[in-house]
Amino acid sequence: MSLAIKSIRSIAPLFDRVLIQRSKPVERSASGIFLPSSVTSNPPPEGTVIAVGPGSKDRDGKLVQCSVQQGDRVLLPSFGGQSLKIGEDEYQIYRDAEIIAKITEE
Repeated sequence: MSLAIKSIRSIAPLFDRVLIQRSKPVERSASGIFLPSSVTSNPPPEGTVIAVGPGSKDRDGKLVQCSVQQGDRVLLPSFGGQSLKIGEDEYQIYRDAEIIAKITEE
């Protein structure tokens, strides 16, 4: 069975799930030299948050919101997540607790 999705905006994560667009590997160095495919075959372990679920409930029934927001850059684990590919773009859905860190600009 194949999944036909026209736009990634039509996916809304549930509970504490987070939809992330993986960063693409760098194909050129800072000086403009093309890097070989052996260097660019593994995507970097980071991505941008596209959508966030409403959160999950704790033991007392209170809603605990996710720790990331739409637009945040995050560091991802090397395992887990549900992969989605729409066109040339690669997305993954993780639980909020699986995300390793937020990447902030200083």
